[in-house]
Amino acid sequence: MAANDEVTPALAPAAAATEAPGTQADPSSSFLAHIEHYHATRCTASPIYAFLLGTPDNNPLVRFTHARQGLFTARLRLSAQHLNSSGSIHGSVSATLVDWAGGLAIAAFDLRGKTGVSVDINVSYLSSARLGDEIEIEGRVERLGSSLAFTEVRIFKVDGSGERGAVVASGRHTKFVRDSTSTK
Repeated sequence: MAANDEVTPALAPAAAATEAPGTQADPSSSFLAHIEHYHATRCTASPIYAFLLGTPDNNPLVRFTHARQGLFTARLRLSAQHLNSSGSIHGSVSATLVDWAGGLAIAAFDLRGKTGVSVDINVSYLSSARLGDEIEIEGRVERLGSSLAFTEVRIFKVDGSGERGAVVASGRHTKFVRDSTSTK
């Protein structure tokens, strides 16, 4: 991931630019557009993210559902590549999602084009999800300083009514961000 952090992509056009004159755009729409663009241009360039999350133009697996400053949610239906030999979500998939979601939460904080490099990641595995289950990933910035960013990521199993169910995994991701300039 560090090698990809050297290139700053162009920002996605702000949603407000498409609004009719005199109307107010939902501020969260620019955050959602930014993380969708960031994922499409930066994250899918990483083979592991492309394998686990798909690519926007070829088999998209992840679907973004909400974003605002420093927070986003996305959903992913589990398929065979996400499972361990017991048929449950693999621990390395959960850890990769913590890495991915921590970076995207930082990108959503101030619409930045670079999210730094990982310093520390930890994951607690609390329950499970299986083939065909949908999970919801929530990435949140807890603190963003001049050198370090601290994020929290939770992965939920989505229940039969489409609501969040049990927490599958919870993690924290710390990134060095000193050279990750904001695009604002």
